[in-house]
Amino acid sequence: MIVTFLIEGEPQGKGRHRTTKAGINYTPGKTAMYENWVKSVYINRVGEKLLYGPIRATIEAYYTIPKSKSKRVRERMFRQLERPTKKPDVDNIAKAILDSLNGIAYRDDSQIVELNMKKLYADMGFVKVTLEELEGEE
Repeated sequence: MIVTFLIEGEPQGKGRHRTTKAGINYTPGKTAMYENWVKSVYINRVGEKLLYGPIRATIEAYYTIPKSKSKRVRERMFRQLERPTKKPDVDNIAKAILDSLNGIAYRDDSQIVELNMKKLYADMGFVKVTLEELEGEE
């Protein structure tokens, strides 16, 4: 089974856990809000489909082309001749999305056996996620 869905908005990475003076760990508010957004998008677009076998995850993070760039540079960005090298890092984007889908799209993120990730430019920011349950590899 293959599941594909779009998460509107600029890509966000997973923030580092914070620790209070009392030694209690917590997830930063911005990260928690983004993870909840990803969960709700998945449930609204895909439903309660749970993948059970090994999974190939493909994540494409699209950043909004800055209006401040020249027309020539913007055209190069649109044609993917220039790629985003800004933060967040690809591993943090993947971590935020895959952790948020844990228990909703699959039982555990240990089922992810292959990960493809890239950052691109588009007219508007969004993230495209494809989860493919690999046949015959259980």
